[in-house]
Amino acid sequence: MRKNKQQTMFVCRECGYETIKWLGKCPECNSWNSFIETKTSFEVDKTKPFRITDFSSEVLPLNQISDASVSKRILTHITEFDRIMGGGIVPGSIILLGGEPGIGKSTLMLQVADKIITSCLKDNQEIKVLYVSGEESVQQVKLRAQRLNINNDKIFVVSETSIERITEIVENLSVDVLILDSIQTLYSEYIPNTQGSIPQVRGVTAEVIKFAKGKNITVFILGHVTKEGDIAGPRLLEHMVDTVLYFESETMQNYRILRVYKNRFGPTSEIGVFEMTSLGLKEIPNPSELFVEHHTNRVGTVTTCILEGTRPILTQIQSLVTKSYFPQPRRVVSGIDYNRAILLISVLEKFAGITLMYEDVYLNIISGLKTKETAIDLAICVAIFSAHKNLEVDSNTVYLGEVGLTGEVRPISFLNERLNEIVKLGYKKIFIPKLADRIVAQRKDCEIFIIETIKEIEKIV
Repeated sequence: MRKNKQQTMFVCRECGYETIKWLGKCPECNSWNSFIETKTSFEVDKTKPFRITDFSSEVLPLNQISDASVSKRILTHITEFDRIMGGGIVPGSIILLGGEPGIGKSTLMLQVADKIITSCLKDNQEIKVLYVSGEESVQQVKLRAQRLNINNDKIFVVSETSIERITEIVENLSVDVLILDSIQTLYSEYIPNTQGSIPQVRGVTAEVIKFAKGKNITVFILGHVTKEGDIAGPRLLEHMVDTVLYFESETMQNYRILRVYKNRFGPTSEIGVFEMTSLGLKEIPNPSELFVEHHTNRVGTVTTCILEGTRPILTQIQSLVTKSYFPQPRRVVSGIDYNRAILLISVLEKFAGITLMYEDVYLNIISGLKTKETAIDLAICVAIFSAHKNLEVDSNTVYLGEVGLTGEVRPISFLNERLNEIVKLGYKKIFIPKLADRIVAQRKDCEIFIIETIKEIEKIV
């Protein structure tokens, strides 16, 4: 006996929280007026017994579970991509790639698909990749592949939006890697909502995960972000997948930063740097050389070293201090935590003997980098002091240290890793917080200066 059931639900478009009645404030994410009404219907067949899905498994002792499928990673030989993935792609994993429209997600996926096939052929292993495009025709995908010089007979392309049809194609072709571009365009015939809605995105993703895990298929899910930076509105997909990658870039720049926000099989908070060229995305193996300018002394420009995951990257802090024409001076920052910048400005006024209450202060990390690290506090203070006093800063000097509320310069983490990166790029003069003499004595390849308090800032500049 079959019976159709229909139910009205209210779903939060920010976090995906469900309730049977409308609420003004979401109890899960505390957002106001975020509930939208959706109708769900499903068919119940009471004549059929309960069936275990392909994703279900038998109960096994931990020491008897085979790890062969996860111990062997798939290498793409795109160094930046393999590194942020933790040493390659884990077979059967679900990877979510988000970013603004036109940033290069489809380009990267075509390059990754081609490299995966080439890498597996070297290991005498043949795999098939299915590229599902819900936004473009197969001819348009072919044009992009021609621009990237990709012509691989193991990459299959289909233009389809029905998830039921896609799963049928995957089974018939015995696909090993599936690329869905993009998740907002796919829909299920059994979910009575429009494409791109929260129930459709969530239901389609759940179906893909259940199918892929049961068949051990690696899936790349592409998704556009909203103004708030979320995938398809809610951040629900981030909890469902194994790995979350985001493509970031600044307007009118050719550089792309691929950032890891979640990775069940590797490190998080790692970044990979790429450059968009006419032949596709080109990896930048040493981004520190990209973000710093050598041998040019400038006012308000200070070199420092930030940490992205386990990767030290040299960058420069820029500051501009000008006369304010408003009763309340402006404080504008880019790439730096705003509240942290206000705190450091107050510390400078208190302990460095300068007055900024009648001046506007602008702070920026070049090339669109963003960080909340406190290790760049000293560099920010030096940049503001230099811009205020109109003094040039030595471009061959690097400043590292966290600044406390009482003006002391405090130690930072991963100092040796940062020093190795600094010395590798040819910097020899480094200001660091007061530490044990053992660390300073170990470094014979650079000239290290100790700074204890922000009161010494005029001497070091």
